[in-house]
Amino acid sequence: MQIRLGTRASALARWQAEWVAARLVEAGVDVLLVPITTSGDQQQRASIAAVGSQGVFTKELQAALLDERIDLAVHSLKDLPTDPVEGLCLAAVPQRGPVGDVLVCPRVGSLADLPKRSIVGTGSLRRRAQLLYIRNDLQVRDIRGNVETRLAKLAGGDYDALLLAEAGLRRLELDQHIAQLIPKSIMLPAVGQGALGLETRLGDEQTRSALTAIDHAATHAAVLAERTMLATLEGGCLAPVAAWGRVEKSRLTLTGRVLAANGSRRIQTTLVADQADAQRIGNQVAQRLLVRGAARFIQSSRQAT
Repeated sequence: MQIRLGTRASALARWQAEWVAARLVEAGVDVLLVPITTSGDQQQRASIAAVGSQGVFTKELQAALLDERIDLAVHSLKDLPTDPVEGLCLAAVPQRGPVGDVLVCPRVGSLADLPKRSIVGTGSLRRRAQLLYIRNDLQVRDIRGNVETRLAKLAGGDYDALLLAEAGLRRLELDQHIAQLIPKSIMLPAVGQGALGLETRLGDEQTRSALTAIDHAATHAAVLAERTMLATLEGGCLAPVAAWGRVEKSRLTLTGRVLAANGSRRIQTTLVADQADAQRIGNQVAQRLLVRGAARFIQSSRQAT
C-alpha cells in the first residue's frame, strides 16, 4: 500500500514527516510526501494569538485529509487542538522526544544569570508566564518564525535570549545553541510537547492499521492524559497551561500547571494512576485545578490577548 503523508514546509515539519515516513518504510509501507502550506506558516510576522486562535498549523492538513488529498497528517502534538474534528482521529503517537524547554543565550548559561531587564523572546504565553513567575524583572517579547529565523533574530541583537523547545533544536541538530535545560520545577512543557500526533480519517482502516507499528503505548497514554486535562480546562493551545505526563513501571504520573498571564500566580496539581486510566487522571487533574481557580486565569489570558 501507499500512504500519502501531508507535511508543512518548515525544516522541522519536514524532519518530523520524514522521520515518520522512514519508520513506516521500515515496516514495509510505501510513503509519498505531500507538501501543504498552512496559515501559521504564511503569517510569520504576527503573534500566534493574533493570527487567529487555535489550529493555525493544523487546519489545512486536516482539510486535506477530509478531501482525501492525503491519507496521513503529521502534527507537532502541542499544535493540535483537543477539539475533535468529525471524520478524523488521532491514530498513533510515536515515542516522545525531549519534552522540556531550553534557554538559548550566547552570553550566560542560565535563567538565573540573565541581567535585569534582559529581553527574552518567546511566542508562547505558557513560557512567558512561567518565566515571569520566577523573573518578573525581565522583558519578555513576542517572537515569530521558524527555529532558524528566531536564532537569526537573536544573533542580530533583537533579543538577549530565547526560550525554545528542546526537541526542535535537537531534531534540527542545533543543540549547540542550548545554554540551559530549564528544570521542570521552573517550566513545565506544553501539552503534547516533544510528541508527534499522526492523524488519519476515521474510516481509513488500512492506514490506521499500518500506524500501529509505530504507536508507542506509554507516550500515547501520557499525551492522552495531558490532552484530556487541557480539554476539561477548555484552555486551548494558547492559554498559560502546562502539563507533564510520564509513565514509569506502568504507572502514569500527570502534573498540571496553570498560571496568571502576567506570571503573578501559579497553581499546580500532580496525580498518579495506572497507565490505562489516562483519561480519568487527566480529568481529575483538571478538576482540581479548576477548584483552585484555573478558569479565572485562563479567561484573563484570553482577554489579555
